[in-house]
Amino acid sequence: MNNHTVKAFDEELGVLSRKINEMGGIAEAMLVESIDALVKGDKTRAEAVVQRDKALDALQQEIEDLAVVFIAKRQPMANDLRAVMGTVRIAGDIERIGDLFKNIGKRVRAMDSTMIGTRTLSGIQNMARMVQEQLKLVLDSFSQNRPDLAREVWLRDGEIDALHNSLFRELLTYMMEDPRAITYCAHLLFIAKNVERVGDHATNIAETVHLVETGEPLAGPRPKAEDTHYTKGLRPE
Repeated sequence: MNNHTVKAFDEELGVLSRKINEMGGIAEAMLVESIDALVKGDKTRAEAVVQRDKALDALQQEIEDLAVVFIAKRQPMANDLRAVMGTVRIAGDIERIGDLFKNIGKRVRAMDSTMIGTRTLSGIQNMARMVQEQLKLVLDSFSQNRPDLAREVWLRDGEIDALHNSLFRELLTYMMEDPRAITYCAHLLFIAKNVERVGDHATNIAETVHLVETGEPLAGPRPKAEDTHYTKGLRPE
């Protein structure tokens, strides 16, 4: 492969990487905005989160189209092919992360803002901060080609699960103590599950980054806190 071809090859791979970074930036912003909309009962901001998801959908489609053209034209093998396919997988995870934040925005639009209280929201805010750290770290692992950072994200997923299970029990207690809070707390249960699922997708990305960079999957079962019987049935819309 001559120098001209190698340069074009690397530039095209770079385009895919930059688009992943762009998707990651949008997803991180959606996380902050969706939780802020929840805390403030800001339905206008919630709607903005819903609308931002369209940008992620468009970027994911663009990445898939570019990857197909790249494979057809360059016929990459081994590490290069793994990098291209890894990029497509990561784009899919980020797109689904956007869907989860979009669902939070939709729920905020439907919630009664008069029920909002700091006590019931603090657990979700804490979990969102943990997820934000995980998301930032895994995106850094991709942009910096750091499998060690990816492994760190993978190992910390159980912490988010444990916090989610604790929050689930707390919200059930509120619902039993005050039937008027049932609808509001039910929304919070699904929002909390959406946030927890973002952590799962961050872990998926970590596994992909590690495989692309090392050629080896992360060893052993994924660290998970044990779900309760009820939280297993809670899935995002």
